[in-house]
Amino acid sequence: STDMRLNMALPCRISVYTEKGKTQIGLIKPAQMLSALSQDAALVQVAKEVEEKTIQMVDEAK
Repeated sequence: STDMRLNMALPCRISVYTEKGKTQIGLIKPAQMLSALSQDAALVQVAKEVEEKTIQMVDEAK
């Protein structure tokens, strides 16, 4: 069963800010974070997929 305490790591937050006149976009990579919290390989795989889609979304928004 899935450890429901891991939902505290969600949703994936994206930070947009300006530094030295340039817009910066940052995020915590969900696969890295969840792999530190859980040994569930299926969950880590889903986190990797979410991470890839989130990065793709950020890249398309640039």
